[in-house]
Amino acid sequence: MTRQIQDAYIVAAKRTAVARKGGAFRHVRPDDMLAHVLRGTVAAVPAFDLNDIGDVVVGCAMPEGEQGMNVARIGVLLAGFPVSVPGITVNRFCASGLNAVADAAMKIMTGQCDIAIGAGTKSMTVMPTMMG
Repeated sequence: MTRQIQDAYIVAAKRTAVARKGGAFRHVRPDDMLAHVLRGTVAAVPAFDLNDIGDVVVGCAMPEGEQGMNVARIGVLLAGFPVSVPGITVNRFCASGLNAVADAAMKIMTGQCDIAIGAGTKSMTVMPTMMG
């Protein structure tokens, strides 16, 4: 039995402003930034039912410290999404966010879910000084 690949569309996109290491966001946790962007993105689509989200895939180049553990799941919960909405963190270093968007699209295209969110989060400020 063959299955038709579905099309996946980006229906909303949001991001935080860009700041320098140690700059404007130095006191803002990466999971809080992620939660803010997630809330803003779903608010841009009023007909969106949070219960219909099949997965939230978040790229994080350095999932350590304040952006460690499963920062995707933490961001989902901080955003106020239902506890039934899963979140997974992927690490592909510099390609983490792009990979997350591709993974979310693939989940839709292969019929794993109808709605998925691909995102990225990172704060270089919270990284050890050896990172420059």
